[in-house]
Amino acid sequence: MRRVLKNSLASAAAIAAFSVLLVPLAAEAQVQPRPGQQQPGGSARGENPDGTQQNEARRAPRIAPLRRSAAAGPCPYVKILYDAARFVELTGDRVAASNVGFTGEIEGLTSDCAYQNDDPITVHTRVLFNLGRGPQAQGENRTYRYWIAVTERNKAVLAKEYFDLPVDFDGRPATSVTQDQVVVIPRADATTSGDNFEILVGFDVTPQMAEFNRTGSRFRVNAGVLAPSTGQ
Repeated sequence: MRRVLKNSLASAAAIAAFSVLLVPLAAEAQVQPRPGQQQPGGSARGENPDGTQQNEARRAPRIAPLRRSAAAGPCPYVKILYDAARFVELTGDRVAASNVGFTGEIEGLTSDCAYQNDDPITVHTRVLFNLGRGPQAQGENRTYRYWIAVTERNKAVLAKEYFDLPVDFDGRPATSVTQDQVVVIPRADATTSGDNFEILVGFDVTPQMAEFNRTGSRFRVNAGVLAPSTGQ
């Protein structure tokens, strides 16, 4: 059954009464990497001595585009919040690949919107998650948590909703999951365009995880996993 999640909030600017609907469309679609394929999350180039990676040029996301819709004006800005773009569990008292548990990275985000006249703005989003198991990960299953927030552009948060992302690694060190969501933003009138709003996506992270992300360092999603021996 499809869940419908609704928040009603007051807006301080153009909208007197504001409500947002977040509608999950697809629960999850897991993709197993092909044998010999590089695991998602980056190469070993630019690593720090502790095994983390320095900032690197982002690759083009491996995510299918959404079907284009007709809109009477610009769409809301849709972004990944940098501080919550990665999920890295760390144990012990130092940052090292050997202390990594479960990991995650929002690898890609696409969106499209539709609205006419004074209709609500309907925004379709597709998010690609790359997820991994480090040497300290316990078990084959992990339920990650992420959120989608709607804000007035550069202003207050109007609505924020959390979603569970259950993942079964099934013996693999890393996997990918794609999720589709729909955000419905009512408008006060036909003059309120989509660029008045911003939609942010991120993992539900701890303050320590957010600080790690802000440093610009990162682990690959398969951090701490040894490559198989080729033999001689």
